[in-house]
Amino acid sequence: MTDHTEGPGWLLVSVSTAGAAPTLRVQVWRKLRSLGALYLQQSVCLLPEREQTLRQVRRLLDRVRQQGGTGRLLRLTLTDAAEERQVIGEFNAARDAEYTEVLERLPAFRVELATERERGRATYAEVEESEADLERFRSWMAKIAARDYFAAPAGAAAGAAIEEAAADLAAFEQAALAAEAPATVPSPGRPSMPASEEQQT
Repeated sequence: MTDHTEGPGWLLVSVSTAGAAPTLRVQVWRKLRSLGALYLQQSVCLLPEREQTLRQVRRLLDRVRQQGGTGRLLRLTLTDAAEERQVIGEFNAARDAEYTEVLERLPAFRVELATERERGRATYAEVEESEADLERFRSWMAKIAARDYFAAPAGAAAGAAIEEAAADLAAFEQAALAAEAPATVPSPGRPSMPASEEQQT
């Protein structure tokens, strides 16, 4: 296995689904897309050599062959340092574009929390709905991070934005708790008493 402390090794993946079921082409595209593959030309892409990418590409090629397609996996070393930097830059640019989409969508989530709170609509139902939305953002981020092999610059900003949104949601939940909790604090100077006794007075 390549020593990644010195520099990444590379996997060149070539897949053809000609003659196979049409759904296979979509399956291949989705899988390689989920791995963050960089396409060099149609049906030929590049991935950094990692244990996870090597294992998953091998499984993909086995499936392709079983369903009537063909595929090849080659290990490469890029000897031109400038070329390798350019390739890494293209990987990072692709991940930055994905992180930027997260950053572009998060403000709407935070604005909605603020708006509902200002309107006095901080309720447990809204908390549950917002928790589900935030979990979708976290899941989305996790998928991007899994294919972010070279620590794309926008990743840190996207991660921080997620945590800021989580803090907003925590504050919203506190507002909902305060709004829905029964009033139990007695009036100043008057001891509290059971409701049954209050009705008798």
